Amino acid sequence: MLILSRKLGESIVIDGRVSVSVVRMEKDVVKIGIDAPREMPIYRKELYDEIASSNTSASVEHVDCEESIIEKVTI
Repeated sequence: MLILSRKLGESIVIDGRVSVSVVRMEKDVVKIGIDAPREMPIYRKELYDEIASSNTSASVEHVDCEESIIEKVTI
């Protein structure tokens, strides 16, 4: 993990396409602004983890369903 220090109004650029700026600081909360191409999805980490978990669960259920169907067809 790369850790950088930025002051209010300063930014970092990722891959020449994404700019992350410190917009506001309030006590223990830092507000950031992200400028990225529209086609690039951006998620909060906790939401991304939830989506990934949901996708994994759905994939496992799908595989279980396919195996059940195959068992019924081959019996």
